[in-house]
Amino acid sequence: MVLFFNDIIMIIVGMLILILGVLIGVAFLTLLERSVLGYIQIRKGPNKVGILGILQPFSDAIKLFTKEPTFPLYSKYFIYYFFPVGSFILFLMIWMMIPYYFNLISFNLGILFFFCCTSLGVYTVMVAGWFFNFNYALLGGLRSVAQTIFYEVSLALIFMSSIVMIMDFNLVKFVYYQNLIWFFFVMFPLSLCWLSSSMAETNRTPFDFAEGESELVSGFNVEYSSGGFALIFLAEYSSILFMSLLFVLIYLGGYNMSLFFFLKLVFISFIFIWVRGTLPRYRYDKLMYLCWKSYLPISLNFLLLYIGVKIFLL
Repeated sequence: MVLFFNDIIMIIVGMLILILGVLIGVAFLTLLERSVLGYIQIRKGPNKVGILGILQPFSDAIKLFTKEPTFPLYSKYFIYYFFPVGSFILFLMIWMMIPYYFNLISFNLGILFFFCCTSLGVYTVMVAGWFFNFNYALLGGLRSVAQTIFYEVSLALIFMSSIVMIMDFNLVKFVYYQNLIWFFFVMFPLSLCWLSSSMAETNRTPFDFAEGESELVSGFNVEYSSGGFALIFLAEYSSILFMSLLFVLIYLGGYNMSLFFFLKLVFISFIFIWVRGTLPRYRYDKLMYLCWKSYLPISLNFLLLYIGVKIFLL
């Protein structure tokens, strides 16, 4: 009984260390993004606070969390207050499914857990946009819901091909099946579809319709300042890091305790930033066209192909 209790304590401590690591990673991802966008636009990024601006994210966090929060008069206070917290907790929960080999939760249905958590993320944005009683927030929430639901279909079908290849829902198995060749080369078109679909799933440029500054001011988070805005920001960037991690797990060799693994993760995160600095925003009808007319037929055809390959090999 004492041993069992000690195991639970160690798992909780491991989770807290993981969350702390994710938050520090998000801080430096924002610094990387601002620096890269600065160089893309031929200007300097943040370079004053600390050496080479390395303390800039922490000064921003202190500034945001110490500002006085505002409260819109016509919105529902409870929803307004708890939406950023709920969104943040939801995106941190997804990190618990990383297939570590020690100390943390390891369960066989990690892929299903991922889809459950990302599906719940839709409701937080929808409820937030609905209860603010503000036109821009409502439009941003509606756009985000439509976009996320459509691209979850795309992501699920692309993921199905990988699941067929390993015949398991456990993310650890991806390491065993990619010893000789990465799935990136076996499933090259699908991997690119997954990358662009994950950009749509995380509301990133060129698919940032939920918070299109040129159209909706700032979309569903237009009313937020101080700590609420910071939590929404953290949730978005932690989801970018996680989708980059998932891409590496599925297509670039799986999880292993090496520097090369983390370099691959940083490179995929850099692609998200690179795309933001180079591509303009899509038109909304073209976004839906891309999902239903391009990604859906491609993912279905490849799924049938890999089912046939699996049956032939068995």
